[in-house]
Amino acid sequence: MLLRAFEFLKTHPQEVTDDASLVECIGEKVKIVMGEEENIKITTSQDLKKIQTSSIRVGQGMDVHPFCEVPQRKLILGGIEIPYSKGLQGHSDADVLTHAICDSLLGAAGFSDIGTHFPDHDPQYENIASLVLLEKVVDKIGAAGYTINNIDVTVVAQVPKIQPMIPEMKICLSKVMKISISQIAIKATTTEKMGFVGREEGIVAFAISTLKI
Repeated sequence: MLLRAFEFLKTHPQEVTDDASLVECIGEKVKIVMGEEENIKITTSQDLKKIQTSSIRVGQGMDVHPFCEVPQRKLILGGIEIPYSKGLQGHSDADVLTHAICDSLLGAAGFSDIGTHFPDHDPQYENIASLVLLEKVVDKIGAAGYTINNIDVTVVAQVPKIQPMIPEMKICLSKVMKISISQIAIKATTTEKMGFVGREEGIVAFAISTLKI
């Protein structure tokens, strides 16, 4: 069709702006499909300025909590309860994974850490669900004009094995952050029985976040 349109232009010279307008010259219909604002085609100087003013911000977060001997203390990771005999010690629910995400998001936005925003001496945050804190962090960065691009988390734990629960964690976290589960990566590893994690004394989580503005 395109070849036929160009052959037509040879014998019927006229001004066309692009392939679509050329195809219309031979009586073919052109269908318009909705695009995405982020899929920018650089055509004018204004388009170039838009590219230059947009940016990706990167933040990292890390958190660690020891296991505690408090009876009935639940182990919460990524917003869900993990079957295990011990929970983690902390002022909130001690969700080390979610705390690391919060810090990475705050860092990417240029804000202070989670402890500054939600101090562990404030009674209103005692035993609070970390998903609530994450929701507050998402609201903070959203108000500053940022949107979440992706989240990458590594959980370091000798026990328990969390791999089977990762899909459920991603679903839970994606709902709070209002992003697709495809934008969240959660990996689990051990320290091969070295250090306090290897001695089964606690869990560490590392997170990297990228934000778009």
